[in-house]
Amino acid sequence: MLKWALIFLILAIISAIFGFGGLAVAFAQIAKILFYIFLVILVIVLILGLSRGW
Repeated sequence: MLKWALIFLILAIISAIFGFGGLAVAFAQIAKILFYIFLVILVIVLILGLSRGW
């Protein structure tokens, strides 16, 4: 999943170079979704880590 995040980051940078057209908006939405997905995964991993006594 991190691979996809890096791919979308690179595509967002490329679309920013071309002037923030409609493509940049789509990549920004994908970046927001990925942010929340990774945030949920972080919380789950932290809860599991604390429950195992790390």
